Amino acid sequence: MDEGYIKFNCNWIKAAPCPKQQIENINAWRDRLYQLGLIGAYPNGIGFGNISIRSDGQTFVITGSATGNFKRLDEFHYVLVTEYDLMQNSLTCSGPIKASSESLSHAVIYESSSETKAVIHIHSMEKWKKYIHKFPTTKTDVLYGTPEMANEIERLFRETDVPEKKIIIMGGHEEGIITFGKTLDEAGKLLLDLL
Repeated sequence: MDEGYIKFNCNWIKAAPCPKQQIENINAWRDRLYQLGLIGAYPNGIGFGNISIRSDGQTFVITGSATGNFKRLDEFHYVLVTEYDLMQNSLTCSGPIKASSESLSHAVIYESSSETKAVIHIHSMEKWKKYIHKFPTTKTDVLYGTPEMANEIERLFRETDVPEKKIIIMGGHEEGIITFGKTLDEAGKLLLDLL
């Protein structure tokens, strides 16, 4: 199992944490999803699930790597993604920790949908099995955190109704489900409606 491991080239600039007020809403949703077991950690300690909000332009704030083990997060558990290059499989982030291993998937959603302001990625085996191929689904041979996954998400935006449904089932990332929206509340409601 390679869950939770960063697969992109991460240029991490150690910096001060995000302002508390910037993460209040994202943290409230993260708390709720953690309580539901949709974000968390496996028994082996590897974390899963992440949540982000667009900051400015193509920059976004996202939960940091290896934060799934923590019941509650604070400003020291979030990071700002400032640049990324899908073709080079690289990302630049600044903050107290490195960005989530799924940051490039979030990045390509923001790039593909200018109206999107929030992205949520959770794990649920039950709902993944129920909804795979019923909602836009990435190919089953494409792994998370890779340029191929980013390309697959781009393909879904071009070839399916994912811009309207705002739900992605990650075919090659067992348990992985993504929702997104114009607000974090929209993305969260879409997710809760699936449950």
